[in-house]
Amino acid sequence: MKNFKVFIIAITFLLSFHSCTKNNNKAIYEPKEQTSPYQLYKEGIEAFEKNDYFFASKKFSEAELNFEKVEYAAKSAIMSAYSLYGINFYSEALENLERYLKIYPADQYVIYAHFLIAVIHFEQISDEKKDINPLLKAKNKIRFFLNKYPNTDYAIDLKFKKDLINNQLASKEMYIAKYYISVKKWVPAINRLKTIVKEYEKTIFIEEALHRLVEIHYYLGLEEEAKKYASILGYNYNSGDWFKQSYKILNKDYKISKKMKISDKKDKNNKSFIKKIIEIIK
Repeated sequence: MKNFKVFIIAITFLLSFHSCTKNNNKAIYEPKEQTSPYQLYKEGIEAFEKNDYFFASKKFSEAELNFEKVEYAAKSAIMSAYSLYGINFYSEALENLERYLKIYPADQYVIYAHFLIAVIHFEQISDEKKDINPLLKAKNKIRFFLNKYPNTDYAIDLKFKKDLINNQLASKEMYIAKYYISVKKWVPAINRLKTIVKEYEKTIFIEEALHRLVEIHYYLGLEEEAKKYASILGYNYNSGDWFKQSYKILNKDYKISKKMKISDKKDKNNKSFIKKIIEIIK
């Protein structure tokens, strides 16, 4: 199901433009020529309201090319891009949005365009274990938006998406670290775990990463390093199960398991988060 927050914003654009047609000169919004940009935009609205997004996009694009007023042309462009997004034409929608930003850099809906670009990249994330590039692209677009427009309503939604992405990236690091542990490749395992600690400290994998660092360093005879990570774990998460396991390691003879299960813990909050947004908007 589509992100209804994006949909509601698009509807707002549509209605704001449509309301202008009633409050201003009829000669502008109800021209006699059937091929006028206003007629084309009206046809786009009608198709949009019927969920015929492909035809709506076509009409909005035609209206944009014929509008003399930049404000109306820009609105047509953003509506065309959203219509393409509505039918999962992601590449075409992104192309239209990038073109919109170049042609109409001062338009009032530039922030929304950047938001929609970030959302589209996020929705293209599939299997990060096969291809991590979509995940990284989405993260970069979200980071750009949050840095430039941190106090907007859109930022709230994108912060959730950023957290989901970071959990997926941390999950991948943990998966690889566990593989290295299972084959006793300690240095690359430590490096992967340190990446989680440094870059993904707010994810659900931070406690386990600290525990694994305690475990590995103790096994290698580096007790001071093991105690250091145990102290960090205890200071921040002293009521958690991972700290309890680390405490046991440092208080009795301990041998690392030769066979460690490599879990494929993929974040499942993405869909539920979008559903929560939908319920709020309803």
